[in-house]
Amino acid sequence: MHVTRLLTAAVAVALAAGAAQAQIAPVARAPAAPATTAPPAASAAPKVVANGDIIQTTTLSGQFKTFLKAVDATNLTSVLKTNKNLTVFVPTDAAFAALPPGELDRLMLPENKTQLQKLLTYHIINARVDSTRIKGAKGAVPTVAGASVELDGSGAMLMVNNADIIQPDVMATNGVLHVIDKVLTPATASASAATGGSSAASTTAPATPAIPAKPAAPTPK
Repeated sequence: MHVTRLLTAAVAVALAAGAAQAQIAPVARAPAAPATTAPPAASAAPKVVANGDIIQTTTLSGQFKTFLKAVDATNLTSVLKTNKNLTVFVPTDAAFAALPPGELDRLMLPENKTQLQKLLTYHIINARVDSTRIKGAKGAVPTVAGASVELDGSGAMLMVNNADIIQPDVMATNGVLHVIDKVLTPATASASAATGGSSAASTTAPATPAIPAKPAAPTPK
């Protein structure tokens, strides 16, 4: 119980800090992809339909059982139900299954709860970022975990780090869900930035307006 309270408090502090720095100013706008370029087929899985808050929507979809199990194990369920204006990059069950052998089992061990929570909060931005803020731009955005993800809307498929956003803009009542095909880690963000050309961390591009800071929601009990 003591560990659970500490984890919850840590997320609340991260959300409060994130609200003050969730300013999005990706690098330069890239030319739009030609109209004849169609995104590759993402998945045969049924589309996710918004139905209630983030937890309700992911639960009713049936495609995020591993994500929800991990969220519950790290005491993040109430955070994703009660906090407002979140953006969550939610990996499918297939994305978790594609982790290296034994990695998911290791993360789910009670002694690795803090590490698992850090991984999950790396998928959360404390501001609404829909696809209109990603398309035609590329840059780094801070997450609740502290490290930044690299958003890339310069190609036919929207991406975050090395993951494809296979379904953007699932509008839950308390935030935006983007369905992704890989589990995100800070290492993949570094690799993406290294191969993406010029200064992904730049915060001075005037072409993309900053997202206003949002006050953090009350700490979940």
